[in-house]
Amino acid sequence: MAKLPPKPGASTRSVHAGEREHHQDHALATPIHQTATFWFENSAELREYAEGRLQRDEYGRYSNPTWRVVERKLAALEGAEAVVLTGSGMAAATTTFLALLERGDHVVVTRDCYRRTRQFIKQILSKLEVTATVIEPADTGALKAALRDNTRFFFTESPTNPYLRVIELPEAARIVHERGGDIKVLVDSTLASPINQQPLAQGADLVLHSATKYLGGHNDLIAGAVVGSAQATAPVRALAGVLGGILDPHAAWLLLRGLKTLGLRMAQHNANGLAVARWLEGHPKVRRVFYPGLESHPDYRVASELMSGFGGVISFEVEGDLAATIRFTDGCRLPYNAPSFGGAESLIEMPVLMSYWDQPQAERQALGISDNLVRLGCGIEDSADLIADLEQALARV
Repeated sequence: MAKLPPKPGASTRSVHAGEREHHQDHALATPIHQTATFWFENSAELREYAEGRLQRDEYGRYSNPTWRVVERKLAALEGAEAVVLTGSGMAAATTTFLALLERGDHVVVTRDCYRRTRQFIKQILSKLEVTATVIEPADTGALKAALRDNTRFFFTESPTNPYLRVIELPEAARIVHERGGDIKVLVDSTLASPINQQPLAQGADLVLHSATKYLGGHNDLIAGAVVGSAQATAPVRALAGVLGGILDPHAAWLLLRGLKTLGLRMAQHNANGLAVARWLEGHPKVRRVFYPGLESHPDYRVASELMSGFGGVISFEVEGDLAATIRFTDGCRLPYNAPSFGGAESLIEMPVLMSYWDQPQAERQALGISDNLVRLGCGIEDSADLIADLEQALARV
């Protein structure tokens, strides 16, 4: 097996990590191992495998050679020992939560986070009598006060969705780990990617990704990942094989291909995000911009210390009501009106219509989801073209 040079850069790891092996067919590209099961030479080999003396694949719900290449590459990017691939970002979160929790446990979560994650905690975990304390993302005092003897983990996104709050992870991890009781710090780092932030190095125990977004990068796959030490990920891996929320080999291969250009793409996402956010902040028809790369953002200092780039997602409020905001988003010609982010194409959405229309207005307001809130996921187009398009659309407000 060829080895990488010492301390390779992120793009070098994106291209080569996990793949510097010579396959029997000498293919440069890792093959798609499109198989449901794997056969054994004889019963002696099967027994050797069952006793743990032979490492190989048995059944496609537990492992696949294409998976392992993706897992090694992502582990190299995150500075981790192990990665568990799942069929979606939500499968990564729900499998991890169920693997770590027992009836009667307690968790601490931040208020600003993906709606479906919050829904799983509120509606599903409550059936297991798991209780949750919700705190503001930047409130480390509330975090310390919320920890109990039966707390099993602190879960947060960083940056969060949709207001892009950036958690002071080293301090949060210190508070949690000093409390004792083997409480873990779980960070959903989807909006950062391994290029912009390294949560494990900042004290997190497990990192979660919706690989559908930046890691895949082309809006053509659904996948998730759980990253951490071999010990921390072991119960997640075991439960993933039982629950069955796995990634199919072809999607794994698409993810592998996407990861090769992650460094290049993130550089463009970061540049576009910062340029567009600065432009939006100066526009008279934009009330407020939420982007951690702006000095006006409440977590600008923390983001500048912990992140090497701020990503392509920008949330902002249009100076107008629901109808005015609809005229703006409908007037955009480059961004597609669609959920998600992280792909080559820019995507724009109004959270009040895309994710929260079924919620009562009072509940939306309590979560900070206003009628004029817009989330823009900048793709890798030219920033000048994006700005020109946003300018003509804002003229409709």
